[in-house]
Amino acid sequence: MGRTRTPAWLGVGSVVLGGLAGCQGTPAATPAAPSVPVTPVALHDGTFLGTAVTTPRGDVQVRITVGGGRIDDIQVVTYPSESPTSKALNARAVPKLVAEGLAAQSADVDTVTGATYTSTGYRGSLQSAIDQAGR
Repeated sequence: MGRTRTPAWLGVGSVVLGGLAGCQGTPAATPAAPSVPVTPVALHDGTFLGTAVTTPRGDVQVRITVGGGRIDDIQVVTYPSESPTSKALNARAVPKLVAEGLAAQSADVDTVTGATYTSTGYRGSLQSAIDQAGR
């Protein structure tokens, strides 16, 4: 029976990779996801309707209520609900977006997985309402 020879380059790669296994370094910074630019503004009390934002699945429009200079309530008055899939996704996404908007007091909220269009429209309409409240 003959011997099988291991190529020389395979042995070198194993040494290099094995030598790096115990190395520890500073983790690389993860780039931030793009978001709607948010500028803190003093908000006037009242109710403000954001611009309807058109998405590939339908319009998204938000209404906010401001009291004491803070957003007290966010209502998503229009969102994609034509298809059963949109209804199911947005039944889960809309409450998450509202909760995040109230917590952040801004339109700087994360995209809900599976509801990218609604999330993008929500951020745009919410920022529009906030801008109106800041005038």
